[in-house]
Amino acid sequence: MPVRLYNTLTQKVEDFVPLVPGHVKLYVCGLTTYDLAHAGHARTNTTFDVLSRFLRARGFEVTYCRNVTDVDDNIVKRARENGEEPLALSKRMSEQADRDLAAIGCMKPEIEPRVSTSMDDIIAFIEKLIAKDHAYVAETPDGNDVYFGVRSFAEYGKLSRRNLEELRQGASERLAEGSSDVKRDPLDFALWKAAGKEPFGFDSPWGKGRPGWHIECSAMASRHLGDHIDIHAGGMDLIFPHHENEIAQSEAVSGPQFSNYWMHGGFLEIDKEKMSKSLGNFVTIKDLLERNDPEGFRYYVLGTHYRGPLSFDVEKKEDGRVVFPGVDEAERRIDYLYSTRDTLETIANGNVATDSNVLQGQAKIVDEAREGVLNALDRDLNTPQALSVLAELGKAANEIVMQFPKLKNDPAKLEAVRGLAAKAVRALDAACAPMGLMQADSATYWARTRARRLRLRGLEAAAVDAKVVARSEARKAKDFAHADALRKQLAAWGVEVFDAGDASTWKITI
Repeated sequence: MPVRLYNTLTQKVEDFVPLVPGHVKLYVCGLTTYDLAHAGHARTNTTFDVLSRFLRARGFEVTYCRNVTDVDDNIVKRARENGEEPLALSKRMSEQADRDLAAIGCMKPEIEPRVSTSMDDIIAFIEKLIAKDHAYVAETPDGNDVYFGVRSFAEYGKLSRRNLEELRQGASERLAEGSSDVKRDPLDFALWKAAGKEPFGFDSPWGKGRPGWHIECSAMASRHLGDHIDIHAGGMDLIFPHHENEIAQSEAVSGPQFSNYWMHGGFLEIDKEKMSKSLGNFVTIKDLLERNDPEGFRYYVLGTHYRGPLSFDVEKKEDGRVVFPGVDEAERRIDYLYSTRDTLETIANGNVATDSNVLQGQAKIVDEAREGVLNALDRDLNTPQALSVLAELGKAANEIVMQFPKLKNDPAKLEAVRGLAAKAVRALDAACAPMGLMQADSATYWARTRARRLRLRGLEAAAVDAKVVARSEARKAKDFAHADALRKQLAAWGVEVFDAGDASTWKITI
C-alpha cells in the first residue's frame, strides 16, 4: 500500500507522491534558542524524526533540513536580562538542545541552517518580494522596516482556512507586528525590523536591523531545498501565522506549491493547556531525563497519534518528589522489550536458521513484524498501531522463550527454537528501528537505567550487591526465612532479584 499522510493544506489523508521519485525534501521548523528545550519540543522533534526514519525504511532518499532560529526578539530580550551577547546565549541553548534531542534518539538533520549565517539569503529574498510589489519599505522613528503586503497575495489564508476580512476586523497587535501607522494594512507582517537603539543587528539595504521570524524559514528552505519542497512540518501552533506567512512569501516569489504536504504535530499538554515557554508550564528535556530514560519518553510520545493532544501528567509525591506517571509506565514497557531481547539472545544460536514447524504461529509473527510496523506507519504515522505490533512480537518472543526448558530432551526441536529465538532478536531490532526504539545495546541500556534509578532512590550499587550476596549465602545455608526477609528488603528498595542456580543477579525498577 502507498504511504499516506495527513495534509493540513487539503485537510485530508493523501497518498504521498514526492516531486522527484524516490527523493523526499523535508523541512522542519526548529527551535528558537533562547531557553532550554522542553518536552513539547521533544514530542515535535520525535514525530518528525520517526517520519524521516520511516521514509528511509520505505526506500526513499530523504534530505532533512531543520533550522535553528538564533536571531529573534525573545533571544535579544533574554540575553539583555542575562547580560550576555544574543548569539552567545543562542549558541549555548542550541548546544544543550542538540544534546537533549540526541539523547531522546533524534537523528541530526543533514542540513541545519542558522538564521545568523543566512542573512544574505534572507535579504535577497526580501529584495525579490519588494521587486514583485509584494513588500514595501516603511519609515519608522527607529529606522526602516519592511512589510509584506498581505492583500497582494490572493490566496492568503488557504492553509489556516482564515478569511481576510474577518482577520482585518479583528486585527490587533496579536496579529499585526509593528505600528499600525506605518503599515498599509494592519494585517501586513514584518520582513525586516529596524534595530533602532538596540545594538544587536545586521546591515541591510534598509539599514541595521533584524529579519522577521517568518521570512527566515522561507529563505532557508529555498536556499537549501529549492523553491518547491515535498513536506514542511512543525507544531500545530505554527499553522497560523507562521506557516501561512511562509506560503505567502514563498509563493509570491516562486509560485505554487511551496510545499506539497504540510504536517503538524499536536500539543503536549499540562492541565489541558499547551506546554509552552510563554505560559511557564514547561518541563525541560534536561529535567525530564534526570527522572526518566530517554527511550521511555520516546515510547510514551509514540503511544499517542502525532496529530492528537498528548496529556503530560505531573504528580508530586508526599516526599516532595515530582514524577511523570505516563512516562514511568512507558519506561516499564521499554524494560520489557530489552529484557525480552536479552532472554532471546541467551538461548539463541545466531548461526542457526529454522524452517521448523515448531511454534508456527510465533514464527509468523516474527516474520511479519517489521512489515507490520511499516504498514502502521504507512497510515499517517500510526505509531500507536506500530507499538501494538511490537507488543505482539514481544508476547510471541516470550512464548518462544517459554518453550526452551520444555525441549531439553528433544535436540531437534531445541535447535529449532534456538534458531527462531535468533530470528526474533533480529526481527525485534528491525521492527523497532523505524521508530528509533531499542537503539542501545543492552549493557548500555541497563547501565544507564541502573545508575539513574539508584540515584533517584538514594541507593548505592555496593549496598544492593552486599544484600544480594547475603541473601545468596542464606539460601546456600538453607536459611530460607532470612533469605526471604532479605528479598523483601530488596523489593522495598525497588530491586528485583533473579536466581539461576546458586548465582543471583538484580535489576532496579522504575
